Amino acid sequence: MLIRLCAAAVLLSVSVASQASTGEHFAFGHPGDAAKATRTVEVTMGDMYFEPKSLNVKKGETVRFVLVNKGQLLHEFNLGDAAMHAAHQQEMLKMAASGMLTPTGMKHDMAGMDHGMAHGDGAMKHDDPNSMLVEPGKTAELTWTFADATGLEFACNIPGHYQAGMVGKVAISQ
Repeated sequence: MLIRLCAAAVLLSVSVASQASTGEHFAFGHPGDAAKATRTVEVTMGDMYFEPKSLNVKKGETVRFVLVNKGQLLHEFNLGDAAMHAAHQQEMLKMAASGMLTPTGMKHDMAGMDHGMAHGDGAMKHDDPNSMLVEPGKTAELTWTFADATGLEFACNIPGHYQAGMVGKVAISQ
C-alpha cells in the first residue's frame, strides 16, 4: 500500500511540475526571447475587459506583449485553453481566500505560504511562464513563441473576472 501511495505521489508531482515549470513548452508554445520578437502587441487591461478582444498570430511567431492595466483592479494576462483557465481559476480562488490576492495587488510576503496548490514545491505563488499579474496603473511584459494550437485564449483568472467577460481568443495561422 505504501509503495502505491509513493508511486502515485511521484506521478502526480511529475505531472504537476511539468505543467508549472518555467521554460516548459506547452502545446501552444513556450516563453520567448523579447529580443527575437517579430512584433509587439499592446494589450490594455481595464476593469472587466481586454483591448484588443482577440489576437491573430502565426505558428512559430514570437510576440512581445506589453500589458497595460488601466483599471482600478488587479488583472492577469494568462495564455491557455478553457480547461487550463478553469484549473487556474481554482488556484487563484485559493490565493484570494488566503488573503494573498487582494482586489488591487498581491501580498508578496505570503508567497511561501503552503495552501495545497501543487506547484512543484507546494508553495502558493503565481509564477507560471504563460501568465502575468499586473497591478492598477502598472505595465508588464510577457513574450511568447506560439506553436500550432486550437482553442487558445488569453484571460484574466482573478476570481469572477473571466466570468465577467475578461477573456479573448487567439487564432494561430500557418
